[in-house]
Amino acid sequence: MQQTSVPGPGSRFYLQCNRNSGLTKILAAWLLLAAAGCHSGKEKKPKDKGPQGLRAEAVVVQPTTLDAVYESSGNLLANEAINVYPEVSGRITAIHFREGAPVHKGDLLIQLYDGDIRAQIQKLKVQRQLQVITKERQDELLAINGISKQEYDNTVAQIASIDADVEYNEALLRRLQIKASFDGIIGLRNVSVGAVVTPTTLVTIIQQVNPLKLDFPIPEQYKGVIRTGNVVRFTVTGSRDTMSGQIVAIQPGADATTRTIMMRALVPNAANKLVPGAFANVYLTLDRNSGAIMVPSQSIIPTTRDKKVAVLRGGKAELVTVTTGMREVEDVEILHGLTPGDTVLTTGIMQVKPGVEVKVTKIKQNTAR
Repeated sequence: MQQTSVPGPGSRFYLQCNRNSGLTKILAAWLLLAAAGCHSGKEKKPKDKGPQGLRAEAVVVQPTTLDAVYESSGNLLANEAINVYPEVSGRITAIHFREGAPVHKGDLLIQLYDGDIRAQIQKLKVQRQLQVITKERQDELLAINGISKQEYDNTVAQIASIDADVEYNEALLRRLQIKASFDGIIGLRNVSVGAVVTPTTLVTIIQQVNPLKLDFPIPEQYKGVIRTGNVVRFTVTGSRDTMSGQIVAIQPGADATTRTIMMRALVPNAANKLVPGAFANVYLTLDRNSGAIMVPSQSIIPTTRDKKVAVLRGGKAELVTVTTGMREVEDVEILHGLTPGDTVLTTGIMQVKPGVEVKVTKIKQNTAR
């Protein structure tokens, strides 16, 4: 008879242990597969190679000449100018000038009627001639005591009196002639032949336009910097040329309202390109610095606290803090931070970072001006 073994508690435990061992193996295999999947899906990060290179243009700064210039507004005036009025009342008999034409000192412009005065002068000359003849006869009589000395003296006095009357009337003649007081250009005439004029009648004007005066104000604090003989530059509306003049006079006192001092310069105008009364933009050099460091304005990097420029040193960019001074149209003065020979980047400024390698594509020498 065959015996059948019934599993006991030990056998049960054996079966349970085998079951747990299989689950453990499955779980371990699953974890290995998951780990392998995660490892295979992980992206490879590129190696950090540091800042990338930059292509830019640059300028090598050198000492230049910089003028400290003050800008003002001025007016061009005729060097000499007068309104022409008659000295006495009278009727115009002749006009001897052409409107807008040049005139010279002493040229006769207007002739007033002088017929009555000329007749009076002629009469006096006849009387004088008679007295001269009388005196010649009395000279002979006086030599032989044929006439008293008193009668002779009366004749001499008559001649002197007539001479005085002639001189007076000739002065009246000159007042009836209106002449040019200086070389210049005559303006438009306001009278015609036959018109009766008085001392209040404006006949015309005369202006001397070569040279011209240029009057302009400057702040009172600059009075000690400017001297007579200094050169000023200016421009006028309608012309692109920059012209110059020389200071000839300085107002001794300042205006109490504006606190400015008036300056006057003389401006050559041989070609008559300038006209009196024109407005002028005046540029006055206050100081000259022959060792100024200038960089293009686009090289300045403004920050919240200061200003910087990108300087190329050892092939890499370096941001240098600078102090700026005067500004021109395209350049800015650097007071501190740069030295002659520094290479300053002019393009690619926004991409510059400290230590970035820079390849200069174009370099310019900022030579002295």
